[in-house]
Amino acid sequence: MRTDIAVKKKALQDSPLAQSNRSNEKMGLLYGFIGVCSFSLTLPATKAIITVLSPSSAGVGRALIAAILAVLVLLIKRVPFPSWQQTKKLFLVAGGVVVGFPFFSSLAMEHVPASHGAVIIALLPLATAGAGAFFAGERPTRTYWLSSIVACLAIIGYAISSGLGALQWADLSLLGAVISAAIGYAVGGQLSKTMGGWQVISWSLVFAFPFLVVPVAGTLIEELQHATWTTWLGFGYVSVVSQFLGFFAWYHGLALGGVARVSQTQYLQPFLSMLAAWLMLSEAVPIGAIAAAIVVVLAVAKGKSAPVKLSA
Repeated sequence: MRTDIAVKKKALQDSPLAQSNRSNEKMGLLYGFIGVCSFSLTLPATKAIITVLSPSSAGVGRALIAAILAVLVLLIKRVPFPSWQQTKKLFLVAGGVVVGFPFFSSLAMEHVPASHGAVIIALLPLATAGAGAFFAGERPTRTYWLSSIVACLAIIGYAISSGLGALQWADLSLLGAVISAAIGYAVGGQLSKTMGGWQVISWSLVFAFPFLVVPVAGTLIEELQHATWTTWLGFGYVSVVSQFLGFFAWYHGLALGGVARVSQTQYLQPFLSMLAAWLMLSEAVPIGAIAAAIVVVLAVAKGKSAPVKLSA
């Protein structure tokens, strides 16, 4: 009897459907990692331009540039207008990743180092998995949550040991950024299964544009007139890559591998951001970050193998 069960189990694992699922998961993790690499420069780049641009210009203003690119792409591709059900979800995505995260993170970068922000933003995988469970119907198993908690505790422990544990108003802004991004990631990942990741971010930018252009455009143009080339470079990055192209890979990865599974690649983001802050802003990277990174990567590897169920 046990032999028959083992044979059937192996047959299921070797079936074309199972192989296809494993292939999709691997590709989802790869695209997710590309997206994480793209987003890892966001906080350092924002920190570099926040001395010249206001938080609203540095954060929300980049969506105006990305929206123009999105309109061009949608027109060239001749994409049909989304359905009403899709439109409602796209407004949630826009509120999360087009308005919420950019504004709150830029507001925080006025007061704390990019490396500090990277530590708090490391809570994103847990928040994204929670949002995925709520919006996308995913139900991660106990192993997944335990590995996520271990990785999260490693990051919090690092924050406390390095003296970053004291709560500041900037931390509340960063928490707002985490919640905003988690909702945008979860809903956007769900939509990407039917629309494609590039359409999700493009339409989200287009829908947000009318609400941003009046309050932001005038100030942004005035501030950019006095910007240095480094400010232009940083603003160009957060506008084109962080706010637009990076989401092509990120949402495609979430659609292929699942929100909960692929979101764990975000645990690598704080350490990539710290490296970028060291290279771009000469911010010190404590040795404790290396130890925490090892724990985080091991936890991510364990969580990656944990099954994630879909609710009925």
